Amino acid sequence: MKEYIIKNGKKLRCGFTTGTCATAAATAAVQMLFLQKTVWNVLVKLPGGETLKIDIGEPQIDSQGSSCCVKKDSGDDPDVTDGILIYANVKFDDTGTINIDGGKGVGRVTQRGLDCSVGNAAINSVPRKMIAENVQRICDEYDYHGGVSVLITVPNGEEIAKKTFNPHLGITGGISIIGTTGIVEPMSEKALVDSLKVEMRVIKEKGYKSLLAFPGNYAQKFIDKTLGIRGDNSLKFSNYLGEVLDAAVELNYEEILIVGHIGKMVKVAGGMMNTHSHNGDFRMEVLSCYAALYGASNEVIKELLSCVTTEQAIEILIRENIEKQVFKKVSERAQFYINKRVDNKIKTKLIIYSNDQGILN
Repeated sequence: MKEYIIKNGKKLRCGFTTGTCATAAATAAVQMLFLQKTVWNVLVKLPGGETLKIDIGEPQIDSQGSSCCVKKDSGDDPDVTDGILIYANVKFDDTGTINIDGGKGVGRVTQRGLDCSVGNAAINSVPRKMIAENVQRICDEYDYHGGVSVLITVPNGEEIAKKTFNPHLGITGGISIIGTTGIVEPMSEKALVDSLKVEMRVIKEKGYKSLLAFPGNYAQKFIDKTLGIRGDNSLKFSNYLGEVLDAAVELNYEEILIVGHIGKMVKVAGGMMNTHSHNGDFRMEVLSCYAALYGASNEVIKELLSCVTTEQAIEILIRENIEKQVFKKVSERAQFYINKRVDNKIKTKLIIYSNDQGILN
């Protein structure tokens, strides 16, 4: 496993997922049943084939089975589950299979569209497979062909879940046991995009064919105050407009309404589908180009290029009486790139606003 990644010039430590924690605890617990003695670390095979050594806490063995826990380590990722204890209780049974379930602090799925079926514990498919394969590996070492019951619990999981998307996604009573690689990469864009796709699937399963998408809290406040249309089909996409559009096509949405501040949407008008500042910033260049198209002088262009915010630039455009033409062009070009991204398979609409002027297009 790689221990560090370089992100925006910084060296950041990797961690491991709740799925890896549950797998390690279950693997150690079943090993203790065979050995009839405590173990303090265990090797876990990850989905990519790597092997990770995990420390074990609170090992216990009795006539009813065995249990232990693993402390979640998220590395340098700002994760609300960092430091929590994830337990596995393991018993032998006569089913001939490995049965995995969630107990206290592990959520239950109440809505369709998630990785787990309705009614099941929120232990996603990859962690389930990890647990089953690692437990089976230990069983094979001891030539055991009976059944194993694995119960995953998180004592304070219900409280922690309130800080996650779980309540919004229809997962009640605790956290989800998740992870696709077993490894937590600090500030992983993939993890953020994956969570957006999950939310979109849940919205679709509720019966919605249209989506209201907006970048963040400021846009949400604008929608609530000015438009009043935010409902259960709303999605906050951060900087990942392109990925959301791709997922909308994949999930067969019919319509998508995008509401965004001019500062974000002018980047889209330049063809940028991930609007994070690390990917570039040509806001003033785009506005200046369109201002020149509609008669702005060299001095006005220089003034626009020196602006720090798009709100400043808007004041100049209004003063020059070319704001309507420029905003129309920005909207047209942004709409062009949005439609190109969805290959015209979805009906799209765009609302661009500014904090001071309201709706611009």
